[in-house]
Amino acid sequence: MRLLFSLAMLAICTNSVVAQPDKKTDFAHDVVPLLKAKCAKCHTNGTYKGGISFDTREELLKAKAAVPGKSAMSEIHKRVNSKEEAARMPPPKAEPLSAKEVAVLAKWIDDGLPWEPGFSFKPATYLAPLKPRKVAVPPAKTVGREHPIDRIIDAYHTSNKVTAPAKLDDEVFTRRVYLDLLGLPPTTEELEAFVASKNDSKNADLVRRVLAENRSYTDHWLAFWNDALRNEYKGTGYIDGGRKQITAWLYQSLLENKPYDKFARELIAPTPASEGFAKGIKWRGEVNASQIVELQFSQNIGQVFFGANLKCASCHDSFIDSWKLDDAYGLAAVIADKPLAVHRCDKPTGKTASVKFLFPELGTIDATAPKAKRLEQLAALVTHPDNGRFTRTMVNRIWHRLMGRGIVHPVDVMGNRPWSEDLLDYLAVYFAENNYDLKKLIEHIATSHAYQSKAVPLAKEIAGDGYVFRGPELKRLTAEQFTDAIWMLTGTAPLKQSAAFQGALPPFPAGVPKERQFVRTTLVDCDALMRSLGRPNREQVVTTRPEQLSTLQALDLANGQTLTTTLDRGAANILKANPKATAEELVEWVFVRALSRKPNAGERDAAKRLLGGKPTAENVADLLWAVVMLPEFQLVR
Repeated sequence: MRLLFSLAMLAICTNSVVAQPDKKTDFAHDVVPLLKAKCAKCHTNGTYKGGISFDTREELLKAKAAVPGKSAMSEIHKRVNSKEEAARMPPPKAEPLSAKEVAVLAKWIDDGLPWEPGFSFKPATYLAPLKPRKVAVPPAKTVGREHPIDRIIDAYHTSNKVTAPAKLDDEVFTRRVYLDLLGLPPTTEELEAFVASKNDSKNADLVRRVLAENRSYTDHWLAFWNDALRNEYKGTGYIDGGRKQITAWLYQSLLENKPYDKFARELIAPTPASEGFAKGIKWRGEVNASQIVELQFSQNIGQVFFGANLKCASCHDSFIDSWKLDDAYGLAAVIADKPLAVHRCDKPTGKTASVKFLFPELGTIDATAPKAKRLEQLAALVTHPDNGRFTRTMVNRIWHRLMGRGIVHPVDVMGNRPWSEDLLDYLAVYFAENNYDLKKLIEHIATSHAYQSKAVPLAKEIAGDGYVFRGPELKRLTAEQFTDAIWMLTGTAPLKQSAAFQGALPPFPAGVPKERQFVRTTLVDCDALMRSLGRPNREQVVTTRPEQLSTLQALDLANGQTLTTTLDRGAANILKANPKATAEELVEWVFVRALSRKPNAGERDAAKRLLGGKPTAENVADLLWAVVMLPEFQLVR
């Protein structure tokens, strides 16, 4: 029975949301220089001969000049290979592409047209501000929409002629809050109590009550910070001492809700417990000059705290934004124990890096000071009250996490224009004025009508100034949310955390439901299913994960051994806990716990037929599989 479901689900997945093949082309280094040299003059920045624009990936696709994954069917590929002078590109007066360049172009198309997020060949006309800006919040237009976020967004919607989406119903709102803030669905009792409540402030009360559950909050948000800070429990570098965990420090920092400015300073000018982030990974053997520990530090500081891409600039002046080689090396020199030789494209230039902060208008770092002192000075500049880039970057990440898309998109290209400068600046100042309190920031966003509205269709492919905010977007469950939700549903969580996990875990406080008192996926080593679903190996900073379902994920969900074994064990647990339950009672039990709602008549009948007259462990496992494969289960709506 489950095989039939598997084949049907796989067909649905592969026909709708399968991602492109693994992207192996180096867009910044292989493709951008080629397109700039051979195509940009006629097809970018306002000149679009033949109606073809290379400004962005979206524009290129709109012109139907390339078919991702199929170079032989792409007009670009046909033109560069044409033997007819009138059809060949570049035109006859220009030098044709070499065989190697044609191969690079073909591979780029065959790899699915990978493109650096946020990059455009059209020169930027927007200059991101540095200092904070206090925003005059517009007056409320309607009763009940006095929240500052709603007042700003209402004014934005009016100017963009957008109708705000309707408010979520209680069941969907409850599920969204628990999944977003704690990473798990609500218990049946929590759901029923919230739906039954007639309190006018129950939405805000729920957000505050959920955020107060410190242990569950920490267990969930640990994944977000492990990704961002390259923290993992095993893997490259841990065997030979070339990498160090920060787990105990990080867990305690989240548990106590450490102010974000202090959190950042302790990472940049670290204690022994927090130094793993700054130290990076010491790779074995010879590595490219751009991958040495000092440049990893530069890249990580730039990306995590400023949404700045210094990886390209660690090899040469960036092809994709305004950062220069001197910027990356200047920041790297802060942590260097000896003079740092500058390399361009892995070749020594004969120069030595000079200590430099990315935003020198905020201050300088004394290059003659001991390293510890230089790091203290850097930490002070990163968290300087006038450094609005620091606060804007963080509030943008939290907005993206809760709403499905950042105010600036992508989140690591903070030089892009936000869809609402007022909203971004308001939240950044709010964050600083409230002692850099991450929970308070999350609460402020989650108590707005904007957050509590129905999700709108995905708009991820709309780039640049063409994007208009219409409401929160659907979000896929992360690997951790998906796995934790199944463990909670089936009672199949492991009995203890990873052997490599540092520090004893605090007990669950009184009042936390038993259903949530288990070892979460953030506390255990990654398994094959988690890896397939997007949990990274964390050798690099990861601030966003892939948003589309890949073919490998579809196969693992359809017939993977990890999920199959878990559901089989879970079915036995459910029958053991409900020995006298009828098929109808089991159907409702599963639906409420998995989807935070009762099944409709059609679902109830289909599920009862699946279970048969006397439910067996095999049939219950099939029901579990059918439910967890529903988009409704796999999405935060």
